[in-house]
Amino acid sequence: MFRDRQEAADQLAGSLKAYQGKKPLVLAIPRGAVPMAKLIAERLGGDFDVVLVRKLRAPWQPELAVGSVDESGWTYIAPFAESMGADDKHLAEEKRKQLETIRQRRAQYTPLRPHIDPAGRTVIVVDDGLATGATMIAALHGLRQQNPAKLVCAVPVAPPDTLAKVRELADEVVCLQAPEFFQAVGQFYRHFPQVEDEEVIALLKAK
Repeated sequence: MFRDRQEAADQLAGSLKAYQGKKPLVLAIPRGAVPMAKLIAERLGGDFDVVLVRKLRAPWQPELAVGSVDESGWTYIAPFAESMGADDKHLAEEKRKQLETIRQRRAQYTPLRPHIDPAGRTVIVVDDGLATGATMIAALHGLRQQNPAKLVCAVPVAPPDTLAKVRELADEVVCLQAPEFFQAVGQFYRHFPQVEDEEVIALLKAK
């Protein structure tokens, strides 16, 4: 159990100290991971930015990810998507909605500059926790196409089966806790407020 995202980020930074002084590129999956990635980048002496991906939501269960989409439009569909009622029509519409959200966030978050190029860099992708792992899968897949020197997934908590999936896409996975009993990321934090766009924008401007 973590007190809050700051405590989780403190512990993750400690587990990532091998990258200190090596100028890693620390990328947050918005929005919850943004303050965490900012702290980790500062501790490691690296650069900080966001990687924009969105989950594809299940019909009638918007908190459940049945897939994900990255900024390029590449889509991951979970094996169980159809059993949750996510047919082709639903997935196409959900993809359209989430790509529009990605476009809006890019315009809000980095209006005056492109994202930092990951090519040839050690890239550390941070989230505040993984459930199905859908958004992390999309992030890692998209970043791999941009030729980083090393691709690291760093999260405070995730179930073992999800970690097995993301390990196939990352060169290294750093996870502080991997409990067998897992319902939602928030159950592992005492204080888990929503991070708003205004905070994300302020942190990116201050980088």
